[in-house]
Amino acid sequence: MPESPLSPKLFRFLRELKKNNNRDWFAENKPRYENDVRGPAVELVTRLEKPLMKAAPMLCVVPKGHGGSVMRIYRDTRFGKDKTPYKTNVGISIRHQADKNIHAPGVYLHLEPGDCFIGAGSWRPASPQLAAFRNAIAQDSKAWIKARDQKAFRETFSLAGEKLKTSPRAFDKDHPMIEDLRRIDFIAIAPLAEKELCGPDAVAIIIDRIKKAKPMLSFLCDAIGVPY
Repeated sequence: MPESPLSPKLFRFLRELKKNNNRDWFAENKPRYENDVRGPAVELVTRLEKPLMKAAPMLCVVPKGHGGSVMRIYRDTRFGKDKTPYKTNVGISIRHQADKNIHAPGVYLHLEPGDCFIGAGSWRPASPQLAAFRNAIAQDSKAWIKARDQKAFRETFSLAGEKLKTSPRAFDKDHPMIEDLRRIDFIAIAPLAEKELCGPDAVAIIIDRIKKAKPMLSFLCDAIGVPY
């Protein structure tokens, strides 16, 4: 089993960046970022490419340093109160092939000191997709409950995200599925340890988590009419 492309150096850099989140420090340490963070993250994406074809053929990765699955470290500071220039995590987006045309469910890998996880599903879906998810739950609640409560999925993942404080307009507040119908994020989170990600089984662990997310991802994809 080959060693993980990720090493403790990646998390060390991110910890130091959190304490020194300014352009001068980053410019001075940019070679470390390239060698210890972005390069290894792109290599991880490269190693995920083939096993993903078997485990989840509708999900795809793009192993490039720019414009690929590894998200930019530069923050968009235009609209938020936080004006620090850099993200203190690495985000890897594993998108559905239909994502360019429709906001399709996918997988997100988050690398942050003390908070590593895999997210599966659809975060803040657009109105048409959100309505489709809710309608699918209302029309076939048994299928949703089966997907949501499937044993291997629930042993690994926890449902997360935000909900409406009130019921959606199209549904009665006494609907038996109202708790799930109030969701505005249809996501589930599986925690990961830094040690796992830096160990020889990193790729196998990530692929295993993605396999276990299949019940939820399949239900959501069916709801919007795309294959999974």
